[in-house]
Amino acid sequence: METKQFKAESKRLLDLMINSIYTHREIFLRELISNASDAIDKIYYKALTDDSITFNKEDYYIKITADKDSRILKISDTGIGMTKEELDENLGVIAKSGSLKFKTENEIKDGYDIIGQFGVGFYSAFMVAETVTVISKAFGSNEAYKWESQGVEGYTIEPCQKDTYGTDIILKIKQNTEEESYDEYLEEYRLRSIIKKYSDFIRYPIKMDVTKSRLKEGSDKEYEQYKEEQIINSMVPIWKKNKNELKTEDYENFYQEKHYGFDKPLKYTHISVDGAVSYNAILFIPETMPFDYYTKEYEKGLELYSNGVLIMNKCPELLPDYFAFVKGLVDSEDLSLNISREILQHDRQLKLIAKNIKSKIKSELENMLKNERDKYEKFFKTFGRQLKFGVYNDFGANKDMLQDLLMFYSSKEKKMVTLDEYITRMTESQKYIYYAAGESNERIEKMPQTELLLEKGYEILYFTEDIDEFAIKMIMKYKDKEFRSVSSNDLGLEADENAEAVKAEETENKGLFDSMKELLSGKVKEVRASKRLKNHPVCLSNQGELSIEMEKILNSMPNSEGVKADKVLEINVHHDVFKSLKEAYEKDKDKLKLYTEILYNQALLIEGLPIADPVEFTNNICKIMK
Repeated sequence: METKQFKAESKRLLDLMINSIYTHREIFLRELISNASDAIDKIYYKALTDDSITFNKEDYYIKITADKDSRILKISDTGIGMTKEELDENLGVIAKSGSLKFKTENEIKDGYDIIGQFGVGFYSAFMVAETVTVISKAFGSNEAYKWESQGVEGYTIEPCQKDTYGTDIILKIKQNTEEESYDEYLEEYRLRSIIKKYSDFIRYPIKMDVTKSRLKEGSDKEYEQYKEEQIINSMVPIWKKNKNELKTEDYENFYQEKHYGFDKPLKYTHISVDGAVSYNAILFIPETMPFDYYTKEYEKGLELYSNGVLIMNKCPELLPDYFAFVKGLVDSEDLSLNISREILQHDRQLKLIAKNIKSKIKSELENMLKNERDKYEKFFKTFGRQLKFGVYNDFGANKDMLQDLLMFYSSKEKKMVTLDEYITRMTESQKYIYYAAGESNERIEKMPQTELLLEKGYEILYFTEDIDEFAIKMIMKYKDKEFRSVSSNDLGLEADENAEAVKAEETENKGLFDSMKELLSGKVKEVRASKRLKNHPVCLSNQGELSIEMEKILNSMPNSEGVKADKVLEINVHHDVFKSLKEAYEKDKDKLKLYTEILYNQALLIEGLPIADPVEFTNNICKIMK
């Protein structure tokens, strides 16, 4: 037996491997399976270049065996194996990758790529094993050798017996500690789940002895246990299959198998790209919203694979926040990974893939909007809020990307419409895109501020979500048309035939309006005759960018500082109530104060704003009734 020491730098790296490089211990199995796959790839490559070698794919596989009693986990492959020199060189010097050397010295054909490049994955085994034994017999050799190590103290190499070429990696699993349970790496169900998670699409069968139960003969109650060898992995990923061979059910089954959701996908797209960067992807738009979607616990991102091996369960860099609802995966051979293959190095390829995926998602949504309207409206009802937030977020940087995807309820169409559809129905005389903000469509329909616009036949968009008006403020203009609230000080109706009459009323009743303004000091900026009211006696409008609806939303947030919109109390000078106001102004100042307070509080109630003193308001109503 020959005992050797790791080099000093290798000792330090091994210690780092065990304690720092990998964030999840379960990764060790992914690394060892990937190495086994590499070993079989090398036989495949030799078969391509050497006619004397027959490559029957059925003869090549990876096998996982667990023995709880002896705490042994064994990973075997029928790959190319290693000589004594290769064991010493590849396993004795950490980060000396035989796969990388093989890859650089040979031109890999037929689309096969070697997974292992860094030469450190093997040592992840020491995270879970107290002893690691490697028994290997190289292809074409009559001799087999055993490499064994307990970690940083060194390793031994000695001859041994092995009937077939290939490699067995034997792990003596650590005993449990107070902080860590290592038993799970001997449990059949846990090993199966790790394989399915990380190595499901390794191109060779991963076999495992699976415990089965069956009835004993002559008994309907007692069972006997037996072992059945099963293939655990799928091998050929769905995203590498020909799209023409796949049906909708195949994608739906894959969606459920990957636990992307308990629903069915509303829409899916299968992408295959060859170019500056090559990748395959399958993207899903869920039908329903995940229960934790608007919580801190929700993680956006696509699964990321490299050559069929899962690298990241959630890669957030592949999705912008406004498309965080998209599920799916990306598989690429062109990504630069760090030494542990757990973390992406942010490079040009990643950014290019993310850019392409973003454009593809938008294109799919636009196609759904155009060709599957009912389906799109269902999507927008579920995730439209996210798109609106995307418009508002980052100071409107993404408004051009998203504005054509927005929908709002229309007063004219009595259904959801896009901004483009609204624009196409605008008359030449209409200056603005009008909207009204409120708690519901029913509440908005009763708003006094909509009377004039509806009478003139103008279409109004209903904003019923708290994000709506904030998003529109970021867009500012859509196809050169500004947005204007029905509660705005200026509706852009200069040609209104009543404008001159209203101006005359304001001049004539200036004293009354000034008195009311003084009585409401600090509550309103102005009191004036209304151009917009037809049947209602009073309403509130606003001056400036902060609307009354935005005031409500901001004040409902934690730590709000009591922001106030600049309110204007508008009086319908053609309503019977106005006659009573004029009479009180001329004859009874106390009654004017009473009427002014009641009208102001009525206007607040119409807007859904709180009344400062409800008791006083009810007492004032009683005074009028007397």
